[in-house]
Amino acid sequence: MHLYFSILNLLTAWVMMAQLQQGVPDEKEKTTALKDLLSRIDLDELMKKDEPPLEFPDTLEGFEYTFNEKGQLRHAKTGEPFVFNYREDLHRWNQKRYEALGEIITKHVYGLLEKECHLKKITLPVDAAENEPKSFIFMSEDALTNPDKLLVLIHGNGVVRAGQWARRLIINEDLDSGTQIPYIKKAIEEGYGVIVLNPNENYIEVEKTKAQVQLSSDSSDEPAEKRERKDKIQKETKKRRDFYEKYRNPQKEKETIQMYIRDNGSPEEHAIYVWDHFISQSAAENVFFVAHSYGGLAFVELMIQREAEVKNKVTAVALTDSVHNVWHQEAGKTIREWMRENCCNWVSSSEPLDTSVESMLPDCPRVSADEMHHHITWDFKVLPFPAADAGTAVSTASPGLLVFWEHQSWISLCSCCWNSCSLGDLHNFICLVGFKNLRYSSVKENEISIF
Repeated sequence: MHLYFSILNLLTAWVMMAQLQQGVPDEKEKTTALKDLLSRIDLDELMKKDEPPLEFPDTLEGFEYTFNEKGQLRHAKTGEPFVFNYREDLHRWNQKRYEALGEIITKHVYGLLEKECHLKKITLPVDAAENEPKSFIFMSEDALTNPDKLLVLIHGNGVVRAGQWARRLIINEDLDSGTQIPYIKKAIEEGYGVIVLNPNENYIEVEKTKAQVQLSSDSSDEPAEKRERKDKIQKETKKRRDFYEKYRNPQKEKETIQMYIRDNGSPEEHAIYVWDHFISQSAAENVFFVAHSYGGLAFVELMIQREAEVKNKVTAVALTDSVHNVWHQEAGKTIREWMRENCCNWVSSSEPLDTSVESMLPDCPRVSADEMHHHITWDFKVLPFPAADAGTAVSTASPGLLVFWEHQSWISLCSCCWNSCSLGDLHNFICLVGFKNLRYSSVKENEISIF
């Protein structure tokens, strides 16, 4: 009897499929979509429970995480590191949870810049109206008044914001690895003014109203025929997506509109704006940049747009895995020559620290950061830190923290560099960043003097 009903049910299913295949185009579309869905998604996935709500805490305490005394993110109760796969087989939900935590960490870093580094938050544009979209940067109290030196930090692209190098490292390693805080503290200790750029804060997102959704589809300047064809494709795509979503039960996210920040709508625009309104007006005789990844591209674009000003004010630039391209950005010969003398790009490489790395571009020298991973090439132990005033010993944390400042007088390096670094290596490095006519004195009290 059971066999009879099983065969009957199977025949019924075959008949229904045959009817669908011979039915109206709408039914055929559903059948095709379902087959496509089943071919790409495991059947077990279709049997899972509905995705949990995409609602997450807005504080670290709500997530039950905290930063310990070493700056490591740990679970408040278990002491365990952050776990991405909080719910098995729900990758989208886990990713959204990770992003929500990332936003909280961004605010946490902002707080550290103000409380621990004593930086002040400056609103952009400087003349922004009350209801206008705004961005901001961070500056030390003496950033514009320090007559000697100013350090400018530019991070790469993506989700990172002011004060961060990599969110991933903050979450999985510690604050010192993933933030700019070690640079800022060291700079302030050495008497620098500091400006921290925020090149990825280019717009604010607000939820679309129904009227805005309708307006966005009707306000195109495209020819009517092309717009009609485009609308038809979009409707068909939406129809297929909605059909899939019936089975997957995902939560529909809100439609948002991006409201760009005036004169700061891209990293390049932001760098130029901060230069025009702050850096160029600073009293510092020597300005130094540290720029990571896309930050290097933003700096090169700044130089293209403000070449004479940059040459007059910037002393040296430390790039880390910079993605700039002097050909694509159409940097002129004089810019390329300046970069060869005043810039150095530390890149991901398995070679020893500061080993020359071949480059296809005729711009600044490339040397090894002694790391194979792009996201840690800015390591504070790798990059050079601008020297202190001429005639004083430079306190450094490792042999990678070599002098990066051209001066007509002399610079002395303390014993921690000498103990780990040969005189020849030091000569090669300093030549690399533009020193000329070097003469070494004898080593006295574990110091090397360069005249």
